Amino acid sequence: MLSKFSSAVELSSEIRTIAVEEEELKALFGVALPHCGVIGFKEFIKVKVASRRVSYRMLFYSLLFFTFLLRFVFVLTQVDGIDGENKCSTIGCLGKKLGPRILGRRRESTVPEVIYQTLDEPLGKHELQGRFDIPQTLEEFMTEMKKGGYDAKTFAVKLREMVTLMEERTRLAKIQEYLYRHVASSSIPKELHCLSLSLANEHTNNAAARLQLPAAELVPALVDNSYFHFVLASDNVLAASVVATSLVRNFLRPQKVVLHIITDRKTYYPMQAWFSLHSLSPAIIEVKALHHFDWFTKGKVPVLEAMEKDQKVRSQFRGGSSAIVANATEKPKVIAAKLQALSPKYNSVMNHIRIHLPELFPSLNKVVFLDDDIVVQTDLSPLWDIEMNGKVNGAVETCTGEDKFVMSKKLKSYLNFSHPLISKNFNPNECAWAYGMNIFDLEAWRKTNISNIYHYWVEQNIKSDLSLWQLGTLPPGLIAFHGHVHVIDPFWHMLGLGYQENTSFADAESAGVVHYNGRAKPWLEIAFPQLRKLWTKYVDFSDKFIKSCHIRAS
Repeated sequence: MLSKFSSAVELSSEIRTIAVEEEELKALFGVALPHCGVIGFKEFIKVKVASRRVSYRMLFYSLLFFTFLLRFVFVLTQVDGIDGENKCSTIGCLGKKLGPRILGRRRESTVPEVIYQTLDEPLGKHELQGRFDIPQTLEEFMTEMKKGGYDAKTFAVKLREMVTLMEERTRLAKIQEYLYRHVASSSIPKELHCLSLSLANEHTNNAAARLQLPAAELVPALVDNSYFHFVLASDNVLAASVVATSLVRNFLRPQKVVLHIITDRKTYYPMQAWFSLHSLSPAIIEVKALHHFDWFTKGKVPVLEAMEKDQKVRSQFRGGSSAIVANATEKPKVIAAKLQALSPKYNSVMNHIRIHLPELFPSLNKVVFLDDDIVVQTDLSPLWDIEMNGKVNGAVETCTGEDKFVMSKKLKSYLNFSHPLISKNFNPNECAWAYGMNIFDLEAWRKTNISNIYHYWVEQNIKSDLSLWQLGTLPPGLIAFHGHVHVIDPFWHMLGLGYQENTSFADAESAGVVHYNGRAKPWLEIAFPQLRKLWTKYVDFSDKFIKSCHIRAS
């Protein structure tokens, strides 16, 4: 009885609610709705779905929602009729827009097929020669299209001609840029030539410019392994002075520094004059020409023989810069690499001499070899604390880092893996490393045949008409030191300041050693101004030799 009474009360409440909603709808629409009356229990159950009640209020809001939805769909589907050539009904356009999305497919392209077909057709360069009707800029192209009223095919033809012409002009401009940089980097600036002549004259006329370096009482330190020994090979007096000054100035114990400077016969007197007149005491500086080394003057020196053969092959194989630039099929970067291979730097004995360090310094156990286009910005004594784990060469890898342009070098970047002699011996994806600032464990080196391997591969490259690699001394170094490299922290050697200007000044300033590898050397006018500052801070522009040769900071 109690449950029946409760059901009756609920039924009475539902009936009252329906009556109230009928009155609300009547007031809202201004008309009377069909009278429901007191419905029976069975009829009431029919309007119950899953214990949810369908009321007139819900019906009204549903109609209101669908009214707004239909308006939105109508506006959305009219876009095709406003700016498209294809006409379709509202329902048709709706199907076009929503169908592919619902089915998980992409919409078909609205670009006419004739445009793709026209752009895919090959266009020979000779077809553009002597043509003056091709738009030179995007603005000219758009103006011509608006005035001409052209169809889609004509539009594509004009676009293809303009882009092809722009690509060819861009290619020629890049090649010219590389050629000019090659000429600038391969030539000796008159300021540096002036400096060498002035110092050579000073060496002749001034006894103070002919001092023994180092002084007699400091000679024992040259073979004392308790000192920090650095080796610099250079025929550039100004560059060598920056390396030496930056090294000593940033060293915490400069009195323990020994810098061995190796130069050639023609630069020896200017180099000796500079460091005689510009003391870096308490550091010990040794200046020595190659002909002063007993080992270098006895018998045949493999590196010199290889250099002579290499020079002959290059002169025949390359055909000079004019022949390289005239090649109309190769990409600008390939042409740039070939031009760079012609640079005297890559056939200089100063660049090859590092492979003979164990013979040149038989009494030393460990040295740090520095290129002449680096700047030292921190104390380098911690390099002697690095445990080499039996490896010979401590170097920075160049395949990882934030700068993808500079730090993306692998063996395939330097060696020709289409040659079977390379492909069967090495992994193209193995990480490369850099010359410029290297720790060499000479004790470990003497237990290996690294030098012989180096000469063997240089000889193989010459026999194959330089088809194993085309550029510099790093490729044979990568081969010779393969398996003998200990990777050090990138802080100690930041690369790329000589061939791309994207490196920020703040990042470069925070590195231990910065390396201007590339054509834009800091002593050349083509150097990047914002990065050159790190180098010029170690040049005394008030010096009489610097001033007289008009060497300036910018």
